[in-house]
Formats: sequence, C-alpha cells, structure tokens
Amino acid sequence: MKKHAIIPIFIPHRGCPNDCVFCNQRAITAQSADVMPQDVRDKIETYLTTLVGRGLETVEVAFFGGSFTGIPIEEQSAFLAVAKEYKDRGKIDKIHLSTRPDYIDEHILRNLKNYGVDIIELGVQSFDDGVLTAARRGHNSAQAELACKMIQDWGFDVGIQLMIGLPGDTREKALQSAERAAALRPEVARLYPTVILRDTRLMEMYRDGSYVPLTQDETVEITAVMYKILSAAGIRILRVGLKSTDLISDKEGSATAAGTYHPAFRQLVEGRIAREVLEDQLLSAFPALTDFAVRENASDADMRDISFACNARCFSNMVGHKGENKTYFSRRYPELNISYSIDQNLADNAYIMIKF
Repeated sequence: MKKHAIIPIFIPHRGCPNDCVFCNQRAITAQSADVMPQDVRDKIETYLTTLVGRGLETVEVAFFGGSFTGIPIEEQSAFLAVAKEYKDRGKIDKIHLSTRPDYIDEHILRNLKNYGVDIIELGVQSFDDGVLTAARRGHNSAQAELACKMIQDWGFDVGIQLMIGLPGDTREKALQSAERAAALRPEVARLYPTVILRDTRLMEMYRDGSYVPLTQDETVEITAVMYKILSAAGIRILRVGLKSTDLISDKEGSATAAGTYHPAFRQLVEGRIAREVLEDQLLSAFPALTDFAVRENASDADMRDISFACNARCFSNMVGHKGENKTYFSRRYPELNISYSIDQNLADNAYIMIKF
C-alpha cells in the first residue's frame, strides 16, 4: 500500500522570466489560471478528505509548475503560510517546492525556513553548460551546484531534476550530469526525457531540422543508465517521465509532437534495467550463450529450464511493458525455456535467475 501522498499545487509559469526552448507550462500543468492562497487552502481541504484513514506515513503539500522562489516574496509567504498552518496542525507532514538554481539566496532560504519548508527541488536539467545555453535556461552548472550546497547548508532536503535529450545533449553529457548530480548527494531526483511540446521554440527547431530528438530506444537506454547511477548513490527517484495530463498524452490532439511522449516511460526504463540484471545473470551462468557457433549447433536436448523471479510489485517490470522483456528473451535465447515467477521474499528491484 502506498504510504506517501502529495497534494500538488500548480503555479504555472509564475516567477520565471525565461523562455526555455522546451517549455510550455500550460501544457505541463494543464492549468493556466492564476492561483491564490484560498485556492491552496481549498486544494488541501479537498485532498485531505480523501486521504484520511488510508494509513499514510507522510503527506506533503508541494508547489510545482513554476519557479516558486522567483515570485515576490510576499506572495511566496502568503502561499506558504497556508501550508504551514496545516503542518502546524499536524494535518500534513512536509512542505515541498520546486524552483530554479538561480533563484536561491540567503534571504530566500531564510524565509523558506521560517515557513517550515522541508524539500526544495531544483530544475537543473543538465550540468553541461553548452546544453544549458542551447536550451536557453538562463543559468549555468556552477550556479546549480552552489544552490544545492546552500540548500543543504540551511538544512533542507534537496532534489535535482534532469532532462535527457535537450539540444546539444549527448549520451556522454547526460551520464556526466547524472554523475555530477549523484556527487551532490540530493535526497531525491526526477528524470525527464525531452518531450517536444507545441507552441515552443523546440517545436520550431524540430520543424526546421535544427533539432533531432533521440529515438525512444536511445532515450530509454540513456535514462536507464542515469537511473542506475543515481540509485547506486542512494538517491530516491521520484519520477521518470512527464505525468500524463489532459494536454500531454500519446493521443491525437495532444500538445506533444514527434512521438516524444510515452505514458509508461518509467516502466520502459525500469523494465530495461530488470532485463539487463537478468541477462547478466543468465550469461554468467551459461557462458556458452555468448558463443553463437555453439548455439547454432544446439539440439532440443540442450534446452534448459530456468526461471526469473522478483516480488509482486516488480513483476510488471520483470516481464516488461506489454511483455517486451519476455519477447526479448524468447527471441534472443530460443534454446531456453524461461518461466516468470513471484517470490515475496525478494526486495524491491531485486531480480534473480533460478536454474533447474
């Protein structure tokens, strides 16, 4: 059962004078009207009526959708005062917000501390300055690193958001960004593949040929490696891929273009990781499977029975989105008779191969 709930407050494009090539905040948040403090109160009350009695360990109010610390500090305080009231009353446990690295300073952090903020996520997107310039982010990697350290020094938890496949990005640059993010030891991270949205500069670049998006397979492969880098550093990955909204989907009429959005992107990534873990075990147990001359001469008598296992929560990742991992293994290793089983003694994201 899910033990953590977020009450999301979307403040679209507030406090952000930049025009990043990929950004269409209305599409990302599916909301365009301004938000007032009373709206925050109403949203919290509405959510709390559905969350009571569910045995949740943590309930957060999270301000997303814009650059929160870029709006006038009086407005920040008005929004945060509502959230703090509910935190002081024990109705919520944490206050969470997202902002830009260049909108962090001592004055801002002092105010956030006064209002009981717990987690500050930074839209870093990349630690490569060339990629940041091409994306028109308006900040550089040094500012991002400094902001992370300041946030940590003030006692907040920090989150880092990274994007994959921005203009000028490469596999090497993306993995280096993940390494630099891991070195900063944030508590949480998000990984977003670049999605081409209509009414953005990136859409224009795609149309004129100056931007060529990564293929889905390339994006999944790179993101899977980044995921493993961050996970190995003990960083909790909150999201992989944009959340589906009324405007962002894979359906006709969506604000997305060029097939760059996938509604199950996280499962594609986690399924790829599961496949790699199992294939490594398979080839370690049966080195002859790497020798195609031996495999071509194998007979039905050489068929081996094996099983892949994980716990129930990870089963869909083990078999892959729409069973793609099962298809992969059956086609690549036809001499194996592979079954898929559940072992509730296994930890999350633990996948094992059993030989018979």
